[in-house]
Amino acid sequence: MNAAGVRGLARGLLPLSLLTVAAPAFAWVYPEHRDIAVLGVQSLDDERRADFDRLWAEARVGHESRLCEQAADRMQGLEPSCIDWAAMPAIAGDHSCSSKDMLDTVTGSEWILAVADVAAQLKLDLAQIPVVPQADAAGDETGAASLIPDLRRRMQSESLRAKRLNALRTSDLRLQRADPAYATRAGANNAHFLLARPSVDIDQADYAGLAVHAGTELNAVGVYGSFHLSAVQKATRLANEQLSPEDHRALVRSLLADEAFALHFLEDTYAAGHVAGTWGDASQRKGTHDHYNENGLEVFTWGRPGRSVVLMGDAHMRPEDAELAARAVRTSLEQLVDAAEGRAPTGVPYTPAAPAEPDAFDVCKGTAFSKRPEGLRVTAEAIPLFNQVLQSTPVPGLGAGLGSVPRFRAELGPFIGLGGLIDARYVDGGFESTQQSGGMTAGLDLSLRAGVGLDGVIGESGDGLVFAAVGLRADTASSNKFSSSKLANQGGSISAAIPARTGLAMRLRAPFYLVPGDVLLLAPLYLLAPDAYTSMAVTASNGGLLPWQVGWATPIGRFQFVAGRELGVTLYGIGSSDQLIAPAATAGSPPRLVDFESISFDLPIGEYRPYRSFAGNQSSTVLFQLTAGADVPSSHSVVSPPVDLGIVWSVGLRMIFDWRYYQ
Repeated sequence: MNAAGVRGLARGLLPLSLLTVAAPAFAWVYPEHRDIAVLGVQSLDDERRADFDRLWAEARVGHESRLCEQAADRMQGLEPSCIDWAAMPAIAGDHSCSSKDMLDTVTGSEWILAVADVAAQLKLDLAQIPVVPQADAAGDETGAASLIPDLRRRMQSESLRAKRLNALRTSDLRLQRADPAYATRAGANNAHFLLARPSVDIDQADYAGLAVHAGTELNAVGVYGSFHLSAVQKATRLANEQLSPEDHRALVRSLLADEAFALHFLEDTYAAGHVAGTWGDASQRKGTHDHYNENGLEVFTWGRPGRSVVLMGDAHMRPEDAELAARAVRTSLEQLVDAAEGRAPTGVPYTPAAPAEPDAFDVCKGTAFSKRPEGLRVTAEAIPLFNQVLQSTPVPGLGAGLGSVPRFRAELGPFIGLGGLIDARYVDGGFESTQQSGGMTAGLDLSLRAGVGLDGVIGESGDGLVFAAVGLRADTASSNKFSSSKLANQGGSISAAIPARTGLAMRLRAPFYLVPGDVLLLAPLYLLAPDAYTSMAVTASNGGLLPWQVGWATPIGRFQFVAGRELGVTLYGIGSSDQLIAPAATAGSPPRLVDFESISFDLPIGEYRPYRSFAGNQSSTVLFQLTAGADVPSSHSVVSPPVDLGIVWSVGLRMIFDWRYYQ
């Protein structure tokens, strides 16, 4: 199938293929965002910390049952009954699309407490998994590597990786149930990523100006700058206006919400996968994001170009990563508190035009920055304030071309491929009703495949693969015979109950929400209710409404229950009927020769994947599947007397090699 054909198939599966564009690549997970914010607040000097706590106390008035007494509660555990300010940067962006949306969600929704509970459990789970396995002493006195320590390290690394994947899988599924828009909320843009540098000569000031410039694609630095500026402008009103107590509290809530929303994106700039740059399609962005978050990236900061640090990414945060990000958070909070208290110089002049409501700019749907309204635009005095925060942020990677960091891909998007399998099956008898002795048969299958890769719509534990395949299948004769006679036992494959055959093999695989095939059958729903259908498809690709089809990672590979996700159909006897020998109708009469055709159905039940590799735009996988099947005769003919043919049931084990080329 050529590239146009693959794109045509993707258009035919449009509702599902859109998930490859909407696949999120968030930075730090909720508890990591919150931990960074806690550290930032607690590292404030005593005077500013007291000022910040006073602002938070004002913001809580009228919302005491929902907003926690402490702004940053380090000891908060499972099932939190309230939301502290430190949780707001975690809710921003990933669970809300604007400062206004975030504040409304925090103060008015019930589901956000369920999200906070999921995050608290994830924090406990991740705390038990070291980011980097403890290294063994490798090599002997001559420097030769030792095989056993190396294997031990590999197994330890794979074990930790499996535990982390399983913890994230459980968390993602619970988050998706609590917040149905979680997986698709931030799919329209690159707001959580650093804008790639256009060249090596760009300095910090020029980069900052580019990041926030009207018309520039949304990016983490620009989103931070926009919402931080909104917060500081509101703070200047606190320091310069006499407001009623109610208006004063409303303004405080708004500026603290704007700042919390801004800090989510400032914190994102310290996740390794977000420093590498935004360029590339959804598959490259997701794959590059995941690779560097897990494996780390050496970076330089704008303020210390001669000294590098290694950053990790979401679900892999180390104490040093949190501390580095928290320093930038502290600097940003210092600017906000100083502006609110009227300390000079703040860098942002008194801004009477600053609205009392939280900023409503939607970072999920927007694609580029627009000009700020007159009276709220960035002034020359504000640039040093902005640069002060950016001093400790990482210098982003270059855009496409010479010097860019290596890119990686996730299995997202349309593909063509080849599938080859070899299997062995136990059959419960033969087609003729008296042939009831079981036997074994084996087969080979080679097929062309085309479809859409949706693996990792939320995370690597997902399996949203959709494909259709067509190919040829060849089966050996069964080991059981058409009768128990001495002649039949000596007849070799000629006297097999099921003859050697070839057939046209077809296969379809797709995730399902509740019953097999529902995601494909309900695809027209996308035209009427796109959000509802997208949520259903995301849930399906990550295990279904009853998540019993979620993959389970282990140090030796991935296991998954897949019944209902895949169906294979083989048409035997097309063009030229197959022939089998049936026992004699009466004693002394000869066996009967039967021309017949059949349709075989096979249904994979369980799946084991020991490895998967991905290079450039190609992937290869070896799978083992436990299958069940039914071979149903569709027609037959025989000279009298007639033969009664029935269904042959089977169970089997197959090994599959799956190769895909992504467009």
